[in-house]
Amino acid sequence: MSERATREETVNVVWSGNWVAERLGVALEGGDELGDLLGLALRRNPKRAHLLVSNVLGKHVPQLPSVVHGAGYELGERVRALLGPQEARRAVVLGYAETATGLGHAVADGLRDAPYLHSTRRPVAGVAPAGGFEESHSHATSHLLLPEDRDLLAGGGPASTLVLVDDEFSTGNTVLNTVRALHALHPRERYVIVALVDMRSPADRDRLTAFAAEIGARVDLVTRAAGTVALPDGVLERGQALVAEQEARVPASAPPSVPVPAHVTRVALDWPAGVPDGGRHGFTPDHRAALEAALPAMAERIATALDAGAPYRGDDHGQGADGDRDRIPAAEHDRDRSPARGQGQDRVGDQDRVRDQDQGRAPRRVLVLGFEELMYAPLRLGTALEELLGARAEVRYSTTTRSPVLAVDDPGYAIRTRLVFPAHDDPADGPGDRYAYNVAGAGFDAVVAVVDSTADTPALHAPDGLLARLAEHTGQVLLAVVPSYTPTPVQEPAVLPEPLRGPDFSSYAPDEVGWLLQDLSDTELEAPTEEREEAIQSGGAHYAESLPVEYQPSPAYQALFTAALETSAARIARAVGTVTETVLAERGPRPVLVSLARAGTPVGVLMRRWARHRHGLDLPHYAISIVRGRGIDATALRWLAAHHDPADVVFVDGWTGKGAITRELAAAVEAFEASGGPAGFDPEIAVLADPGGCVRTYGTRDDFLIPSACLNSTVSGLISRTVLRADLVGPDDFHGGKFYRELAASDVSNHFLDTVAARFDDVAAEVDDATKELLAADRAPTWEGWAAVERISEEYGIHDVNLVKPGVGETTRVLLRRVPWKILARRGAGPDLEHIRLLAEQRGVPVEEVDDLPYSCVGLIHPRFTRGATGADGRAVAAGSPVADGGEAVREA
Repeated sequence: MSERATREETVNVVWSGNWVAERLGVALEGGDELGDLLGLALRRNPKRAHLLVSNVLGKHVPQLPSVVHGAGYELGERVRALLGPQEARRAVVLGYAETATGLGHAVADGLRDAPYLHSTRRPVAGVAPAGGFEESHSHATSHLLLPEDRDLLAGGGPASTLVLVDDEFSTGNTVLNTVRALHALHPRERYVIVALVDMRSPADRDRLTAFAAEIGARVDLVTRAAGTVALPDGVLERGQALVAEQEARVPASAPPSVPVPAHVTRVALDWPAGVPDGGRHGFTPDHRAALEAALPAMAERIATALDAGAPYRGDDHGQGADGDRDRIPAAEHDRDRSPARGQGQDRVGDQDRVRDQDQGRAPRRVLVLGFEELMYAPLRLGTALEELLGARAEVRYSTTTRSPVLAVDDPGYAIRTRLVFPAHDDPADGPGDRYAYNVAGAGFDAVVAVVDSTADTPALHAPDGLLARLAEHTGQVLLAVVPSYTPTPVQEPAVLPEPLRGPDFSSYAPDEVGWLLQDLSDTELEAPTEEREEAIQSGGAHYAESLPVEYQPSPAYQALFTAALETSAARIARAVGTVTETVLAERGPRPVLVSLARAGTPVGVLMRRWARHRHGLDLPHYAISIVRGRGIDATALRWLAAHHDPADVVFVDGWTGKGAITRELAAAVEAFEASGGPAGFDPEIAVLADPGGCVRTYGTRDDFLIPSACLNSTVSGLISRTVLRADLVGPDDFHGGKFYRELAASDVSNHFLDTVAARFDDVAAEVDDATKELLAADRAPTWEGWAAVERISEEYGIHDVNLVKPGVGETTRVLLRRVPWKILARRGAGPDLEHIRLLAEQRGVPVEEVDDLPYSCVGLIHPRFTRGATGADGRAVAAGSPVADGGEAVREA
């Protein structure tokens, strides 16, 4: 590389952290180099309002490509010197998405012979995660590890070194989470942590030392600079208030009345065959060599396209009207004004520019703009272009990002301008805004946008897309597309179904739950209760092959529901909080909630709301089908494994009865893994109430009225119970379900959730106490409920435990969906059974009060049901049924 291309600017007039420091009292302590490397900005984040903005990373601040690559390469050389050449060859380098994917690549370059992998937030169909971890302070936290070679993370065995690369080492939480997760899979004797800056507090440094001793491994740290961030008391609240104040000043920006599509020149890179676009699936030394050989020719193609489309350059070219939505307007960036301290945006190359101007021409300013995790490919194209063009152009490099940061047009603030545009790679977590910082108003004559083929979508080319936004601020836009690498062989079906979400499917908000079901709303599946019962008990049909007619509550029953909800809301809130805190303590820091549809779904939504309310966590939540006797939805499990680490999945249900589903889930997960499905799912269920003593993660073991058990779809997002029928559900389909849109007028799903969630603050202290007690207690399942069910089955001559439904929730289901024979009620059970007594009266079912019942009530389904045995209308026979005397008459029927 040329001497000009590799030097960093030294003109530092205003530090790009002054604006934040003056208003919030935030300070960087640790030497002058920190101010050269870092600026400060603000963001809306419940955990950390300030953002350390690197001047050499190439993410938020356009920088010379050679400076960005050189910063990582130099760190890699230091790691190589630390390990020695032989150990460096056996090391594996792991970078963090999205910010450090390019930095990690450059560190691997400096080690020379080490393979590289970076985490990703983009699931890839057919690629099961080999692991995952969390980034606790980030706005988007789930990291997946998707190596094509499943042995890559194992490296050279325990004696090999894992090198973890991040842009900053602020608390150490992310690294600790990573090492903890990967050490459990592939224990190592040594880890090296690499970062541009180490900003940990003394307490955080001690924590890492203790952790290394705990796992019995050596942990080294290699950084360019070290220091701390001094944060005064109340800085988070004051920072959030300052962000809100600045955002309120942003003028509304109307889109053009007649959108004009950007003129974009597509550059054919001729990317080398077999070379991945980055380290998402692994990047080997052989890949690196092939890319290095191809870079000069690809740079030539970009340069040719730049020359062919170069417009006339005026003094203020590229500094036109801003037109950005949702940002603070930027003043024009005169190319002779002094840059923010260390920001590296305007001064580098001034001597070359003066020389060129003396010769009658102005050198061009060219930005190579990467895309989120795709940092290394555009960076290396930028270094090659920088080398090729020399003094003819000033080449800069940065990338777009998912991270929302406040923009303030002040030389003492690190993020001067921002462009906002829609995501264009169909992200798994749904649509949303994306950003490009310090591009608008920076005087770039040309922008070379580099994306992978997955992101080359209509959204990229739309009137409000990235390319159009760039065209508002530069005279020339080039598009270079790097082919997205697809690992082979694909282990799973090429396309898995996507979750269904409200309002198209269910009355829940789309972020509350993703239903891993297929929509059978237009299929006639309902059958009269009595017909279903006869077919099920005769063996002619399975209960999951049809649906009962949805029960429509009478006014009296609706009044009971409303009263029960008001009475029990605090009790439910305590149970929700307790089970959620237990899950976070034992399965955290960011579990993936997977509720068993449909009874578990309201509980899963409430657990997600609690985690957000108390901890600011947005936990992923899905609903999945499990069918007694048929197992769990294997396609849904494959989808979960393709998008999340199976070890993070926590199955959620409403309550336990006798524990049949608990056993069904354990057997189903074992069978799924035995058939070749991804391993790692923990079959333990977390429930709101565990009166049967069947699980160890619960909110309470009391058998009390949970109002969501009182109704069917109208308290469960208007979704039916799940359906599994061979003519409707293929081997790669999700199980089915129906959305009862026509029942919207009776829907109380969100009323139930809101009423319970409104009591969260009231019960917080009780939840903390209950959680501490539970975590210290022996919570081993007793299976007391199963023993009681077996006793009742024999005592009442039923001889089939599946026809005995214990607990308030299961008894309610019997009365709403099956043909009940009688109800056993614990003497003195009280108000919790008012709705049970009303339903029993409506169906003509006797209620028998008994002593020594471990549940509040038990519902008995009529054994050997036929319509002749119970009457054509399905009402129970008289209390002196032959079944009570041994059941012979009914069995003969």
